[in-house]
Amino acid sequence: MYFVPDGTKLCGFYECEDCGSRFLSIQIGPRIICPYCGEAPDMEVGPDEEMPEIHEAAALKEIIEGENVEKMDTLLSLALTGGDYSWI
Repeated sequence: MYFVPDGTKLCGFYECEDCGSRFLSIQIGPRIICPYCGEAPDMEVGPDEEMPEIHEAAALKEIIEGENVEKMDTLLSLALTGGDYSWI
């Protein structure tokens, strides 16, 4: 699959407030870091540096379960990559 590994039975459907991207993630939480526009902060700080700020811009819209995971993954990947949509 495009967004999540094959055989995934539970995932979250997210939408980023900054860039507007929609994606699936096996991480499930109210907010996560967007894989497209967000960057995971480097937590190795020196003695004169401040702790980096974590910006979690992607908000959970829905939890997808069962066979709907594969359908949603295929549908979202078609929007990004194009392809065969005859299964719809």
